[in-house]
Amino acid sequence: MSDMSMDSAAPRRSSKSLHEVDARTRRRNAAETRFKACGIGAIAIGLFFLVVLVVAIFRSGLPAFTQTVLDVEFALTQEQYEDAESQLFKTKAYSQAFNGALKTQLDESGVTLPFDEASIERIAGKVGGTIREYFRANEDQLGQPTSFQLAASSRVDGYMTGRVTRDGFQDSRFLTLADLDLVDALEDAGIIRTQFNWNFITGADSGVDNPGGAGIGASVVGSFFMMLVVLFLSLPIGVAASIYLEEFAPRNRFTDLIEVNISNLAAVPSIVFGILGLAVFIQFMHLPQSAPVVGGLVLTLMTLPTIIISTRASLNAVPPSIRDAALGLGASRMQSVFHHVLPLAMPGILTGTIIGLAQALGETAPLLLIGMVGFVARGYPDSFIDGFVEPNSAMPAQIYTWAARADAAFYDKAWGGIIILLMFLLTMNIIAIILRRRFERRW
Repeated sequence: MSDMSMDSAAPRRSSKSLHEVDARTRRRNAAETRFKACGIGAIAIGLFFLVVLVVAIFRSGLPAFTQTVLDVEFALTQEQYEDAESQLFKTKAYSQAFNGALKTQLDESGVTLPFDEASIERIAGKVGGTIREYFRANEDQLGQPTSFQLAASSRVDGYMTGRVTRDGFQDSRFLTLADLDLVDALEDAGIIRTQFNWNFITGADSGVDNPGGAGIGASVVGSFFMMLVVLFLSLPIGVAASIYLEEFAPRNRFTDLIEVNISNLAAVPSIVFGILGLAVFIQFMHLPQSAPVVGGLVLTLMTLPTIIISTRASLNAVPPSIRDAALGLGASRMQSVFHHVLPLAMPGILTGTIIGLAQALGETAPLLLIGMVGFVARGYPDSFIDGFVEPNSAMPAQIYTWAARADAAFYDKAWGGIIILLMFLLTMNIIAIILRRRFERRW
């Protein structure tokens, strides 16, 4: 065979360079570019709605952290006190004395607007009862100038914060246009002002008639005791169950059935756990209704599947070579799990536990059925044990109660409660990140 025939039989090489992009490569690169653009667009849309949500929450909730108060210096003489206590309508007598002191302050400021007891009651509520309780408890203050900070009514507070405006305003039995003129005069005289509302953070619910005095502090304490119950029950039970199922349980139909049921329980609506808690813990075991211990037990049942699933995933993520190396050096099965596998899985276990606690902290439906919404907590528990067994409320239940009330001022309180709840959730997630970084180990 000649050299010419051999050359003609050899395959012909492509004349295209490897650096030249052909049509198929261009289509693949275009598809990849479109996919990246879709991903970036999805992230941008998610961030946009997140920003809108955060702005809406803070814009609606920040007024709850401010309070409109009247600063009035009031001196009650011994004769006025005895005369007021001798009258049939004692509260009215104290109100009249207060109105006189307020008129004096307005006259000194150059304000001459007329007002009566009814207008003061619409602006500051029933001040007579507050003054009477103070001087009854502090008779040594009689005859001495005493400064009172009286919370304004919810509608006056809304006017000061901009929620209530003069546009389209109509007189009602709660507030009149003349009252707004008096509020403006009091503000110019420095008698009425807005300040930070510490009572909202540290106080308790004040009932349906006093939104200005409502606070979420007692509900925060109730949620704290519930989270203690959930933590000290769900963490050891969930971790122990996960270790047994992942490391020691035999692979058979029974364990497969348990695993399937755990996965299904994680998807069960939370209100089902509330019904279970009502039937078992209250009706059968006769535990106190609306108590944080009952709420904690219900939330423990709800949180356990989440903790078990996350703990098993963390244990399964540890390489089998760690177990084999420990067993090869003479360690027992128990020693290899607790001395080697569990420390390496600890970051994931702690993260899953805190995420489960954060989920339980924001649950409302189970608390509805065990009565933590119907009970209004008026103060803090007297002792540590009472914090578990005495009736109390919780942050999500308190927020639900405020949102269901008719007065529009309670909407600000509900939004403010959501801000505090989000701060708690954000803190718990930050703790989860710190613990994960702290206990993370490389292998």
